Amino acid sequence: MRQAIAAALFALSFAAPAAAETLLVGNKGEDTLSLVALASGEELARLPTGKMPHEIAISPDGKQAAVVAYGSTTIDVFDVARRTKLRTIDLSPNQRPHGLLWLSDGRLVATTEGSESVAVVAPYGKLTSISTGQKGTHMIVVAPDNRTAYTANIGSGTVSVLDLKTGKKLRDLAVGGKPEGIALTKRGRELWVGDLDAPRVSVWDTKTGKKVAEQPVDPVAIRVLASPDGKLVATSNIAAGTISLFDAATRALVKTIKVSGEQAKGQVTLLFSADSQRLYAAETGHDKVAEIDVASGEVLRRIAAGKNGDGLAIAP
Repeated sequence: MRQAIAAALFALSFAAPAAAETLLVGNKGEDTLSLVALASGEELARLPTGKMPHEIAISPDGKQAAVVAYGSTTIDVFDVARRTKLRTIDLSPNQRPHGLLWLSDGRLVATTEGSESVAVVAPYGKLTSISTGQKGTHMIVVAPDNRTAYTANIGSGTVSVLDLKTGKKLRDLAVGGKPEGIALTKRGRELWVGDLDAPRVSVWDTKTGKKVAEQPVDPVAIRVLASPDGKLVATSNIAAGTISLFDAATRALVKTIKVSGEQAKGQVTLLFSADSQRLYAAETGHDKVAEIDVASGEVLRRIAAGKNGDGLAIAP
């Protein structure tokens, strides 16, 4: 009997974390946030948000989720377990927040496209702004040092490099085209940039600011994402309904995964699972989130979300 109980507890110790994971989806077409039990795909709650919720960031302790209101000036913060809104942070005079990160030191960092700036919210609430002076400041990544940030500026064809400690812009990289998707690899030494204007992803040395590689993708890479284990880079190819997977070390194409194969499905945001074994793709055109096995490229299932579900996050 003791052996049976021990075996059961041992099995539960492995099963419990996955069962507890919550998938969060920002439904930009109806101003709501879906909270879904990832194991079952069951929607646990659908909560009201600010106008046009988009990118979602999970707090360092995994207990809270922040959601930008792209059609406004705010960030909503939710308690994931209790499924309730805790507070709303007003970023004014910054406008139209989109790209969002919750750094390990507790700061929230959001691109604010409407004011050509980046808003930084300290854990105790102080708001500071950093001007990019560039059009369409849309997505953002931050280096492992939590200090150097990079923003993709769609309308200006640039990537701005910011110092989050001093609150100043360091320079703009003229990457060309219409950059939107953006990711860092090799511990922040390389920057991968997608292009809404061409079927390519370019790779830049962050120390020199020079382009070191360019790879073709199915048109076009609206999102670029590095896997948590640092081994892969994925691009979300909205016009083709596919995902390109690259080796982060060699920059070589590993495979192209057909998700829907249709532009009409509106595939945008990508999210890796914490163990890098699954990919989640928001298919905004039919209100679904596709779950993909990275190793095989197989679409395992589709999870229902709200209208135009786009922003994605997983809370442990």
